[in-house]
Amino acid sequence: MTADEPTPVCDPSLGGIEAVSTAVLAMSRHLEVREVLRRITASARQLLDAEYAALGVPDDHGGFAQFVVDGVTDEQWRAIGPLPRQHGVLASMLHRLDPTRLADVRLAPDFEGWPDAHPDLKDFLGMPITDDGEVLGAVFLANKRGAEGRPRGFTERDEELLRILAAHAAIALGNARLYERSRELTLAGERARIAHDLHDAVSQKLFSLRLTAKAAATLVDRDPARARAELAEVARLAAEAADELRTVVVELRPAALDEDGLVATLASQVQLLDRAHTAVVRFSSRGVRALPSAQEAALLRVAQEALHNALRHAGAEHVDVTLAAAAAGRGAVLRVVDDGHGFDPDSVQRAGRHLGLVSMRDRAAAVGGTLALESAPGEGTVVEMEVPGA
Repeated sequence: MTADEPTPVCDPSLGGIEAVSTAVLAMSRHLEVREVLRRITASARQLLDAEYAALGVPDDHGGFAQFVVDGVTDEQWRAIGPLPRQHGVLASMLHRLDPTRLADVRLAPDFEGWPDAHPDLKDFLGMPITDDGEVLGAVFLANKRGAEGRPRGFTERDEELLRILAAHAAIALGNARLYERSRELTLAGERARIAHDLHDAVSQKLFSLRLTAKAAATLVDRDPARARAELAEVARLAAEAADELRTVVVELRPAALDEDGLVATLASQVQLLDRAHTAVVRFSSRGVRALPSAQEAALLRVAQEALHNALRHAGAEHVDVTLAAAAAGRGAVLRVVDDGHGFDPDSVQRAGRHLGLVSMRDRAAAVGGTLALESAPGEGTVVEMEVPGA
């Protein structure tokens, strides 16, 4: 977050508790670690009305794994140069559990200067972000912007407000890390599923194709008619294998959510699946606004899982995917409807064959949404997921 792209997270004129509450809400709306760090930094700077703010997360090699600034433009940040090392005042902040409040950071015994392009800092307040005695990082504020005629410098009240904010920041950062770890495990599970599908579908078809081709070769001279029939079977198996491979490529293709948004990404993937399968796959959308990235990712993955089930397991001839604004005007509703052979959800659950249902429900719950499924043997399947707005 730079001064070029301000995001008001709280009003310093509000009462202390109300301002902290506003800042905490701003931090808690996001699940990606980098965005949480940016929100913590921006919230701290605006809460205490400081000119500059930074947040550093240490690595294991004397540097910073991540370092976020607020109040500095992109051009200024590039001019400053590489990320700072853990030395001087920053180093002391990352190895102690109590805050540091200075009238002039340049007079501190461990001050070691800064690069030429670095802003000129004076009054300073640093607060560690801790969890059960472990320092997760530290937030640094400089140059308190006092009202006209009032003395500058951070006060005991500022320190207490930042201490409260840091406690909530530790929770928000911990939740974000757990979310990203969960997402990594989910991606690993999806890779394993795709590998399993390749083995079960494509590999078996290729094995059958190879045997059929060998049989056709032995029949060419003594039974040409049967050889032609076997070669026709080879062509059919090759076409099916190509369809399976195209489907896997679609699933492996990275979703361009950041660049294109959910609607365009879903439309593109549905179009690819429509081309790759004999089934007719269609997509439509109505009045959907941009959603938080975690919600868009969850909707996309649930849509992919439902499409996978419809096309690979249910033998569907038609699949309709719709994405519409929620009835309340905020959020979105995803519906995937197929005319496949359907199933009894209760019996599938008892048999331990989830068809990805547990994963879909977990994805919906993780972003505060709900997932409903309707199906019966011979009657197709409807998967509906709703997520709230930002």
